[in-house]
Amino acid sequence: MSKRNSQQAKTAARERLRIERERQAKRDKVKRQLIVAGSVVAVLAVAGGVGYAVVQNNKPSHWEAAKSDKLVAPAHTSGTNGTTVVIGKSSAKKTLVMYEDPRCPICAQFEQTVGSTVKKDVDEGKFKIQYVGASFIDTNTQGEGSKNALSAMGAALNVSPEAFLEYKSALYSAKWHPEETEDKFKDDGYLIKVANTVPALKDNAAFQKAVKDGTYDKWALDMSDVFNKSGVQGTPTLKMDGKTITGSDGKNAPMTVAEFNAAIDNALKS
Repeated sequence: MSKRNSQQAKTAARERLRIERERQAKRDKVKRQLIVAGSVVAVLAVAGGVGYAVVQNNKPSHWEAAKSDKLVAPAHTSGTNGTTVVIGKSSAKKTLVMYEDPRCPICAQFEQTVGSTVKKDVDEGKFKIQYVGASFIDTNTQGEGSKNALSAMGAALNVSPEAFLEYKSALYSAKWHPEETEDKFKDDGYLIKVANTVPALKDNAAFQKAVKDGTYDKWALDMSDVFNKSGVQGTPTLKMDGKTITGSDGKNAPMTVAEFNAAIDNALKS
């Protein structure tokens, strides 16, 4: 091979090497640009996600927001914000005030044992009942079921006082009342399922819409405030003429029919 051919080959090889280096340099530059761009997108995505999370965390909860809702009071109510719920014959001279929390397990025991006797007395005109709903168990457990059940009970009351009483009884029944640690009443579907055991509420479209829409959520909160301001410390609590009605222990609500009858008879005589 001549020196000239050898020199040309070397020159061509160097040129190919130079071109290949330039191509590699361009590829490396593009790769760096893509990495930088990807990093910027990732940073923006993280920032956006953090921003969204901050906004979401700062948004008021549904029940916090419900405090500012327009009040819709159920039918068959009276008093401030419709929070006075009195059921019974107008001829009954005395009123039994019942303080209950829908999630309260002791309330469930009371209703399952004494509830039918209370209803019988009301139907016979022995006394009227005034219902005061509480939601302190929600506060203690960071739950929602007591408030949500109160709202659904408001929807039942809007149908009729009888539907309200039957629905209350169903919610407290052994079949449907959950353990205090289970917040089943926060589920609208569960509340509607229980309501379908009450003839007046079964497949009642207006009732179901009110439950799903939270029509009486604001009312439920106002009802809870009535309990909070009452000075009553626990549920169930029964009062007549401002005096607490207790069982044989002199402290707690009567938990048997015999104790209830005895306590009510004494209260009616006084």
